[in-house]
Amino acid sequence: MREYFDIELDKLNNQLIEMGGLVEQAIKNTIGMIINGNSDGLEFAREHEERINTAEKIIQNHCIRLLLHQAPVAYDLRYVSSALKMITDLERIGDQAIDIAEMAQYIKDRTNVFNMTHISEMAKQSADMVTLAIDAFVKRDIELAKTVNRRDDIIDELFVKVKEETVEIIHSNKELGTEAIDLMMIAKYLERIGDHAVNVAEWVVFSITGNSKID
Repeated sequence: MREYFDIELDKLNNQLIEMGGLVEQAIKNTIGMIINGNSDGLEFAREHEERINTAEKIIQNHCIRLLLHQAPVAYDLRYVSSALKMITDLERIGDQAIDIAEMAQYIKDRTNVFNMTHISEMAKQSADMVTLAIDAFVKRDIELAKTVNRRDDIIDELFVKVKEETVEIIHSNKELGTEAIDLMMIAKYLERIGDHAVNVAEWVVFSITGNSKID
């Protein structure tokens, strides 16, 4: 019985790694769209959103079967419960990646006008946070989870800088107002991706310790 459950947990772990990989690819694709104005990335983003949604349903069904038929307790119960919570955050990251991809279409001809330094760094940091959060879960590494939490402060500081730059652009060149607001919305979505990565990190800690608080 235990051997079967361990096999199912390994399968769950692999499913989470696969879903995490899809999410990471989706974010990297949007980074390319923001920085390079790659319009071909939109179709890729839509395809990946569907694949992420499908992965969420598969993992959700797997977790529910484990809870109903295996009745796990203690660490096993926390692990499966955490996986259920994590996939919600990963799916939302996928949603935000497609939102960014769609909005990137509106600024692709203006990237040479805007200062893309801070938003590019936000994109990189948010992608790194998602990767670290998934690695933390797979490796059951609390220290990695804490690293994700610390990175969130960097994202927040960068968002403030993008917001200040956006306000300055709107004041100095009203013709760029619409595109500037689109850029700020992209920054907001990137900030939310960081928040979801922190949520994943908190579920990592919970799965190991039973306490979701990251010190």
